[in-house]
Amino acid sequence: MTQPIAVFIILLAALIGAFGALFIKKGSRYFSIKNLFHKDIVIGVLLYGISTLLFIPALRLGELSVLYPFVATGYIWIMLLSKRYLNEKITLVKIVSIALIIIGVSFIGLGS
Repeated sequence: MTQPIAVFIILLAALIGAFGALFIKKGSRYFSIKNLFHKDIVIGVLLYGISTLLFIPALRLGELSVLYPFVATGYIWIMLLSKRYLNEKITLVKIVSIALIIIGVSFIGLGS
């Protein structure tokens, strides 16, 4: 049985991981062996690490087959963060894709 707090932790981890991707993207413009430890890249990797560490207690509280699909919500966060911080466009295809992710995650939740 998957506890609701486990779902919350996974959603939080997905959000933190999305911020990690955002920082790595920002730092990628400076990427080279010389700038391997640029602050944006370091922050991004740390956020990914925190996200991964949050998964551990969440997995103790629920079933992997129920929790892992919630990781897909990271795509939603990425789209919103990319729009806000990178000025990327939200297209109809992206909106439909996000809707399908939400539907898919909902179906997984119903099957638990």
